[in-house]
Amino acid sequence: MLQAQVASFFHTDTSTFTYVVYAAGQRECAIIDSVLDYDAASGRSSTVSAQKVVDFVRQQQLDVQWILETHAHADHLSAAVWLQEQVGGKIAIGEHIKQVQSTFSRIFNIEAEIQANGTPFDTLFKDQEQFQIGAIQVQALHVPGHTPADMAYHVQGLGVFVGDTLFLPDVGTARCDFPGGSASHLYESIQRLLALPADTVLFMCHDYPPEGREPQCHCTVQEQKEGNIHVHDGISVEQFCERRTARDKTLGMPRLILPSIQVNIRAGHFPKPESNGQVYLKLPVNQL
Repeated sequence: MLQAQVASFFHTDTSTFTYVVYAAGQRECAIIDSVLDYDAASGRSSTVSAQKVVDFVRQQQLDVQWILETHAHADHLSAAVWLQEQVGGKIAIGEHIKQVQSTFSRIFNIEAEIQANGTPFDTLFKDQEQFQIGAIQVQALHVPGHTPADMAYHVQGLGVFVGDTLFLPDVGTARCDFPGGSASHLYESIQRLLALPADTVLFMCHDYPPEGREPQCHCTVQEQKEGNIHVHDGISVEQFCERRTARDKTLGMPRLILPSIQVNIRAGHFPKPESNGQVYLKLPVNQL
């Protein structure tokens, strides 16, 4: 049986991990949670960080089968479309992206452009749906709470890519105060992940390390159960919701939420150019 392996790429500006999942002896691979560089002050995007992923794929002579999103991120723009142009692959996300598209198309008044049916994503996964990266078996797990559409990807023989559910134990858990978020749903999703065998490796989407610790991309279920500052063993749903809600009230909106959401609910596409050939992103006033 092929042994799945992973390469990780840390995007310092947004504290995001991108992963390439593959196996020795096969060419097929998947890219998980890619990042497009974006400067909010100038409105300029670039592909410097995503190019590192492309370079790795080409150096390893891999064929990209999937470009997977764990959810419509609010803290960075997805590079999925650019990656697809460079190395191919189907862009995929959980089927509940339809709810997120519906919510945010109203906020941005782009309902004429966003049909809230999952397009332009190539594939929408259902909860517990099985798919493959070459010969590697993967199961999609619906883990809502941060948003209604979060998915985790359980890769056989490797671990679970948890998206924005859990962070490393000394950081805690993902926020739940975006439209459609729910602390109680996140608690349930986390318990689902922590019910996996204790030695299961959990791959983070983000790390915000305390001073003195370098960014790390993974830990085990056991480490989370023993040490997560928000949801270790013995924490009830009521206790978690109280802590999570109090914490969320102290947080400002992510720096890139407005450009990110507009692009990410479009599977990484920017809006179509207007009559002057220029692409524009909207800034809704007093909405968030």
